[in-house]
Parts: sequence; C-alpha cells; structure tokens
Amino acid sequence: MTGQVLGKPVGGAHMDDNAAIRINVGGFKKRLQSDTLSRFPETRLARLLHCQSKESILELCDDYDDTEKEFYFDRNPALFPYVLNFYNTGRLHVMAELCIFSFSQEIEYWGINEFFIDSCCSSAYHCRKMDQDREDWDERSDEGSTTSSFDELLEFYSDATKFDKQLLGSARRRVWLMLDNPGYSVASRIISILSILVVLGSIATMCMNSMSEFSLLDSEGQPTEDPRFETVEHFGIGWFTLELVARFVVAPDLLHFFEHPLNLIDLVSILPFYLTLLINLVVEGSPALANLGRVAQVLRLMRIFRILKLARHSTGLRSLGATLRNSYKEVGLLLLYLAVGVSFFSVMAYTVEKEDSEDLSTIPACWWWATVSMTTVGYGDVVPVSIAGKLTASACILAGILVVVLPITLIFNKFSLFYKRQKQLEIAMRSCDFDEGIKEVPSVNLRNYYAHKVKSLMASLSNMSRSSPSEHSLNESIH
Repeated sequence: MTGQVLGKPVGGAHMDDNAAIRINVGGFKKRLQSDTLSRFPETRLARLLHCQSKESILELCDDYDDTEKEFYFDRNPALFPYVLNFYNTGRLHVMAELCIFSFSQEIEYWGINEFFIDSCCSSAYHCRKMDQDREDWDERSDEGSTTSSFDELLEFYSDATKFDKQLLGSARRRVWLMLDNPGYSVASRIISILSILVVLGSIATMCMNSMSEFSLLDSEGQPTEDPRFETVEHFGIGWFTLELVARFVVAPDLLHFFEHPLNLIDLVSILPFYLTLLINLVVEGSPALANLGRVAQVLRLMRIFRILKLARHSTGLRSLGATLRNSYKEVGLLLLYLAVGVSFFSVMAYTVEKEDSEDLSTIPACWWWATVSMTTVGYGDVVPVSIAGKLTASACILAGILVVVLPITLIFNKFSLFYKRQKQLEIAMRSCDFDEGIKEVPSVNLRNYYAHKVKSLMASLSNMSRSSPSEHSLNESIH
C-alpha cells in the first residue's frame, strides 16, 4: 500500500459521527463506526479520527491506502477480536489459552488500559502476569550472572595473555595466578591460609594490647608496647608488604594495579604503620611537633582495616562488597525511610514526654531514642514513662520493623546474584591451565550470551520508544 497525500482531512470535526473507517490488521479487515471508537478517545484507533495529514496517520498505523481509505496495522490478527470486543462492550476478557505477555503487549499497543479487564478475568490475569514477571526476574538474574561472569572471565584471560609479550612472562604468570587466585594450586592455598593466619594474628594482638592484663609500664610509669606484640606486628607488616610488592611486580598491568579494590585494601593495611613510623621520627627530631604523636595514635587504630584483607580469600565478603556497591539506591531508600521515621516519632515522643521524662525533654534527645527504637536495638537507656509515650514507642518499633525489612529483601536478592556469579567465576578461573600457553578461552554458551545482549538492547529500545512523546503530543501538535 503506497497511499497518496490525503485529498481532505480524515476526521476530527470534519468527520461524521456515523462514518465508518476501514481497518486491516494483518489481513483481518473490519469496518468500524467512528462513534463506537469515540467512546474511548485515548485508544489508538480513536486517535486516528483526529488525524488531518498523512504524516500524522502514519504515526499511528503502519500504512494507509488513500484509494481504499484503509488503515493497515502489522499486528497479530488472532488477538484483534479481543480489541473489537472491547470497543463493543467496554470490557476486556482474557482467555486461559492466551499468552499473558503477548496479550499485555497487544493491548498496550492499542492504547487500552489493563483496568478495563473485566472482574471475571482480572484476578487470574494479574496472578499469571505476576508469575510471568517472577520467572522473567529469575531468568534475567541467571542470564545477568552468566553474562557478568563471562565478561570478568574474558578480562581475566586478557590479563593472562599480556604476560606472553613480557620478560619472563611464563614464570611471572604462574606467580600472579598463585597470589591472586587462592584456589589455583596447592601453593596458592598454602599462601592463602598463611595470609589469613597473619591477618587474624595481627588483629588479635591489637585487641590484646588494649587489655590491662597485657599492658606494660616503662621506667617512668608510662604504658609501653609489649615486645611480643611488637614482634607479631613487625612480622605481619613484613608479610603484608612482601605480598603487596610481589603482586605489584608480577602484575600484568602496572599502571592500573591500584585501580583494583583489593590492591587498595592491601595498601591501606600497611600504610598506617609506615606513616606512624615517619611521624615518630619527625617528633623525635623536632619536639615542637609533639602534637603529631596524637596523629600517630589514630593511625595505629587504623590497623583494624587489615580485616578487610580477608575479602581476597572469602567469596562471601567480595559478594557483600559488590552488593553494597550496586545497591546504593536500596540503601539510600532505607536511610530515607529511617530519617522520615526518626523525625516523625522523635517529635511525637517529645510532645507526649517533655513534661514526664527528663531524658526526652528535647527533640535532639528524642532523635537518639527514635533511632535506637526504629532499628530495634533497644538499649533501654532512654524509655518513655507515660501511657501515650509507650503507645508511641510501640508504633515506632513496629514501623521500624517494616521500614528495615522492605529494602532488605531487594538487597538480599542482589547478594544471592553476586554470590552465585562469584562462585561461577572462581570455578572457571581455577580450572584454567596455562602451562602450555593460552590456547582457547573457557567453554561458555555463546548463544545464551549473545541472546542476552540482544534482549537487553531490544529492551532499551523499547523503553526509549515508550518514553517518546510523539504519540502523546500528536493531538496537541495537530490542533
């Protein structure tokens, strides 16, 4: 159908209410009365009545035959009778054999809202659609996990190939795999276990050093470091430094070495020791800078960051970090809920308790109480005493449970996804064999990978088309 330029306007004020238009939906032809279509002015067919140019018509249909005055739609003709029944009865009915996904797309194309589904079919339709959405979510999670794992695995192989062009590349690659892949070989497992023991020993000595039972006094009565703890500390720093230097020397790309979060953690774990050593030397050489000693004490407490080194050897910790990094929206939502709840219940508690309780006599003091109550910690240091205050506290605790639980479910789903992806990645990396060079990338279902990429592209294009204002502003631009 080529269609010529319209000789006169198609509809609008120029069209008789009893006039009929010819519709061709994938070969299914039908004449529809304009007054029937006008009952639902927001639908696609009703908007055709107001088109006054060929261009505006082709915004709503796929082709137009000016000779036959026929509008053509390249849609599924088997589903169009449901659309016709809607125009005649004003209600939608969904048969059990229909695909919910296709039916939902079809009525969305024709501009028919789901609210028009009759009560006899509404419950079954939405239940089936929720089941379909849940299945799609599981499928997207699996595909996303496989795709992300494949991308990271390709990056891993890309780094491994860089050694082929470097000096002593084969030997450096074996050391790199041994240090960065804890489960790659027996030697890598031994190094991993030793590193974990050193981290735990360093944290344990830091904790024991703060206990009065293990404190020592010098000749002037000032607390001093236990030599045994100093030995453990120096051994740990030497081990951590050796680890970092060895990883840096055998890294495939030195320029981007510290862009990896785990390498930054290794650097932060030893940096406080060397900064403290430098500050002590400066203070001894210049007594006027004695206040820097307080900075050294703060830096010593930063040794607790060494516990983060366990993330290199723990799948769960790495998955937790990836979850928090990709769940900033959910975490922000949780903080927003808590902020609103704390602000509301603190004012309520202040209003009913300001005359009965000295602990809740100011709104800032009530903030602490509301925060402790909404997070269900319940220290009990500040409690309401009046009946109205206790009722307010009960509402605050119940609201806190709901506020905390709702976003946690979304975060947990993401954690499960990242944990599964990380386990798949580790299994694939541990099965790699580079003894005879890199011959092939690991076996991955490329068909599923490609299908996922295409599906993501089509979803993006669909969202862009849905957000396009051309159809919604068509009537305004015409008139």
